[in-house]
Amino acid sequence: MLFLLRLQYKVWVLNMKLNNTIIKPIVTEKAMSLNEKENTYVFEVSLSATKHSVASEVQRIFNVTVTDVRTSVIPGKKHRIGKTRKFTRTTKYKKAVVSLKEGDKLDIYPSN
Repeated sequence: MLFLLRLQYKVWVLNMKLNNTIIKPIVTEKAMSLNEKENTYVFEVSLSATKHSVASEVQRIFNVTVTDVRTSVIPGKKHRIGKTRKFTRTTKYKKAVVSLKEGDKLDIYPSN
């Protein structure tokens, strides 16, 4: 099931002609519950993206009205390589939580 969701969003991201600002939507249980309760959507954006550029890009691509954008930089995590003492670090990324005007919807999450 999770594999199919990832495949569906890879196809979605490839089909959309996204700018360098928005990289992909983040699909987690928390993001989907935010979508249902507060009409907010979560995207992974480039590290150099600003709140204003994220808002204008979402409005341009999806033809919706953005009311609020919250961004945060998620640091990379340490991962151990095999059974050795060597560690590596995943890359950090920036996450944007975009709130929309009431009545606006984006069709990026699958419906059950």
